[in-house]
Order: sequence, then structure tokens, then C-alpha cells
Amino acid sequence: MTADTTPPDISGARSDGGARIATVRRRTLAVLSAAQISGGIGVAVGLTFSSVTVKELSGSTTLSGLAGTATVLGAALLALPIARSSDRGGRRAGLTLAYGCALLGCLVSLLAVTMGSWPLLLAGLVLFGAASAGNLASRYAATDLSAPGHSARHLSLVVWATTIGAVTGPNLAGPAERFSAGLGLAAGSGPFALALLSFAVTLCVILLALRPDPLLLARSASPDDTALGGTAPEAASPAPGERPDPRPQSTTPHGPDSTPPSVPATASGKGEGTFRAAWRVLRATPLARRALAAIAVSHTAMVSIMSMTPVHLDHGGSTYTVIGIVISLHIAGMYVLSPVVGWLADRAGRTPVLVLGMGLLLTSAVLTGGAGTHDVTRITAGLILLGLGWSCGLIAGSAMLSEAVPPAHRTPVQGLSDLLTNLCGATGTVAAGMIVGSLSYGVLGAAVAVMVTTTGAWLALSRP
Repeated sequence: MTADTTPPDISGARSDGGARIATVRRRTLAVLSAAQISGGIGVAVGLTFSSVTVKELSGSTTLSGLAGTATVLGAALLALPIARSSDRGGRRAGLTLAYGCALLGCLVSLLAVTMGSWPLLLAGLVLFGAASAGNLASRYAATDLSAPGHSARHLSLVVWATTIGAVTGPNLAGPAERFSAGLGLAAGSGPFALALLSFAVTLCVILLALRPDPLLLARSASPDDTALGGTAPEAASPAPGERPDPRPQSTTPHGPDSTPPSVPATASGKGEGTFRAAWRVLRATPLARRALAAIAVSHTAMVSIMSMTPVHLDHGGSTYTVIGIVISLHIAGMYVLSPVVGWLADRAGRTPVLVLGMGLLLTSAVLTGGAGTHDVTRITAGLILLGLGWSCGLIAGSAMLSEAVPPAHRTPVQGLSDLLTNLCGATGTVAAGMIVGSLSYGVLGAAVAVMVTTTGAWLALSRP
């Protein structure tokens, strides 16, 4: 009797696995979007009014720029711990750490406002910045289960969800201030009380609903499961406008051959610090370095102008309501069109969208830099373009970074990217405060214009 040597039919098992991945992907995107809505309220209201609060407590315009610096510095300092926690325990662990620290930051900020202590407020804002780090980490969590060629779109959907909370948040500051005054809290406590509530809701959403964990599921999936992005060779189908990677790629990227020949084997992070492991991979991947530079410059330009705009408007006598509307429209520019940006980045390529983003940032710098303290309409238009340029840089750059790095190394590199991006942003806010305090808001616009023009030209010339 002849033995049956016909291989077993595993197509059904693969189909079931792909269907499960697709179901979990949809659930993950919905949960992350809900968390972005609630978390976006807290982040937006804090970014909008922290600089004004520091100015009122310290009496110094120059020191007011430290509010944005403290928040961005906190996001930078928490980026690697969040990445390390995600790498070890999954995305839920990392995001829980982020929003837990932000919750503590709100409590410290409320205490600082009550005591009238601006140094203590800056300390609270450092912890508060963990929420920004959490929001940034969520965009990468959205790509953990992405199919090849769809990472920018999935990432952009989660970024878009921030629109609802981010636009609503600043406009809730006035009612929150009146409500907190009715409770007997100190003047200026309202925005931080609102942020406290929003981060508490976000923490509950992450803890209760982000199950199964997308990162852990992606790692446990079969290497042959092509429903996941990264399980097929990364450079097999480069996006239009991107330089294909000439290096040989493994067809089993979850295995030991996933590291490109130029990346040391120790770069996986096992037996080596997260920062050092990520830095080794980043140094060996030119496309990832280009993506990181674009993200960092976009973020630095955005936070530098945005952090000092409330102070500039305050000098012209604008009310909290007017400032809130201006910042809300800026934040709408950051997020409302993000699905369009994600679609365009997947269709036209990452680099063209990055160059477009630099052009929008340049236009914004020219508009805002030439606006007087009473020219609210021009400032608003400039800030909308500022947000849209940032969106192009963040979405296209993040997708490029994730696709340029082997799956086994992505989480540490993503954390390092957020660390360096936020450090650049913190430096930008310090410089912005000094420039506006000693020179003018117009000089700040000119400095940003030079930075984004140089970066845009470099990206354009780097195209194949």
C-alpha cells in the first residue's frame, strides 16, 4: 500500500488566521481611536494654557516658553521607558505607563497652581508630557497588525481620531475653569482638572479594552501569515518615490535572518540597552535616518511656533476664548486631514509627502511671522497650515521609519525616534521663548522658515 505523501492543506488555517488578524486589527484601531479622543482633550488643553499659566505665575514672557519645553522634555524622557515597557509587556503596558505618569503630572500641576509655584508647575508639566508620548506611541501601535502597503493609512486613522478631543479640549477650558472655581479651586486650575479627568478615562480604555495586545499578537503570528505588515520582505514593493533597498532580505523576517547584513546581531535589544540597540539599527539604515530627521524637524517647527502663539496673542489682549479657538483650528489642521495624508503617503510615496509638508511649514512660518498681535485671522491661517505640515511629516515619516526597520527591532527604534524628536522639540521651545522674549515673534518665524526650507531641499535631493 502506497503511503499518502500529499502535504496537508493548511490554506484554511492560514485563512482563519488572517481573518482573526483582520478582526483584531479593526478592534485595535477602534480602541486606540477612542483613547486618542479622550487623551487628546487633556493634551490639547494643557498645551494651550500651560504657557499662559506659567507667565501669570512667574510674570515673565521668557519663562513662559519653558512650559512647552517641560512638556516636550517629559515626552522625550518617557519615550524610551514606554518603548521598553511595550517591548517587554506589549503596547498596553507601555501606554498604561504613559497615561499613568500624565495623571500624576496633572495632580502636581493642580498643586502648583494652588501654591502659586511656577517651578513646581514645570515639574508637573514634565510628567504631563508623558501623555504626548503616549499619543505618539499609539500611532505605532496602529501599525502592528497592518497589512503591507497600508501602514500609513492605519496610522493616520488613529492620528485623525485625536481631532475630536484636541479640538474640543481648548474650548472646554472656560467651562472647566468656572466649574473648578465653583469647587473652590485656585484660579487657573480648570484646564488641569479637565486634563486629569481625560487621562483617567484614557487609562481605563487602554487597560480594559486593548485586548488582545496588538504587538504581542503580531509577534506570535506565524511568519508565513501575510496578513501582517512586515511578514513579507520589507523592500519587495517599495512605495512610489522611495529608493528600493538593494540588500538581500529574508523571507522570514521574524527569524534570525531578519537583521540586515549591516545591522549587528546584538541590535535586537536582547542583552543590550534599548537606546544602544536602537541606535545601532538606526545608524545602519539610511532611510530610517531620513524619516527620523523629517519627523523631528516637522515637530520642532510645529511646537516652536505653536507654544509661543498664545503668548503673542495674549500680548494683543486676546481672551482665553479667542486663544482657544485659534489653537483648536490649529489642532484641526494637525489631525482632520490625516486620513487623506495617509492615503497620499501610501499612493504617492513617503518622500513626496514629506517634501509637501516642509512646504506647508514654510508657508506657515511666513504667515505667522509677519502677523501682528491683533492679526488673529492671519495667525489662524498660519497655524492651520502649521498643523497640516506637521501631519505630513509625522504620518509619512512614521510609516517610512517603520517600514525601513526590521520587525524585530521596530519598537526600540520607534522609542528612540520619539525621544530624539521630543528633545529637538524641547530645544525648539526653549529657543522660541528666548527669541520671542528678547527679539520678536517675527524672528521666530524667520528661523523656522530657514530650518524647514533646508530640510525640504535635502529631502527633495535625496529622492531617486
